[in-house]
Amino acid sequence: MTTVLVATMGDRTQAEAAATALEAAAINAPAVQIVGDGYSPLESLSLSDPTQDAWTRIQRMMLWLAPFGFFAGFSFNQITHLTIWPVLSPIGNHLLGGLMGAVSGLLGGFTVNGGFQLLASPESRSFRQRLRQGKYLIVVEGSDLVIRQAMRVLQTCNPDSIQMLESQGSL
Repeated sequence: MTTVLVATMGDRTQAEAAATALEAAAINAPAVQIVGDGYSPLESLSLSDPTQDAWTRIQRMMLWLAPFGFFAGFSFNQITHLTIWPVLSPIGNHLLGGLMGAVSGLLGGFTVNGGFQLLASPESRSFRQRLRQGKYLIVVEGSDLVIRQAMRVLQTCNPDSIQMLESQGSL
């Protein structure tokens, strides 16, 4: 695994200025790539999108917890004989208890895997969404020393966001 630094730049001129600043700091290609309109496509990178990975984890957890929550809610209501809604029959109340348990399971899966953080954070937009908004990505791959040096240079270029990720292979 290789460490990769991804900086999101607001427009093409800002991305080109950042690439020039990296070149001036002796961080040259192939360690540096610009991804966006007129440059490399996102598909050319062997980089997994952390936002997509997080949503996949959330969906998997929710898929597992919803039936478990339904069973737990149904069983709890059946054992305690709670009347949630007096209009319903006992089996209707058990099913309503199961439905409430399933919703709790869905919320638990969403919360435990950082779903609210993903919704609130501007960095939670996927790389593809950022590119659709007309932004550009500066991707730097290299040793820890190169990444630290690139981080210092890119911070002076006022990026929208900077993320450090692990890549599966070389860019």
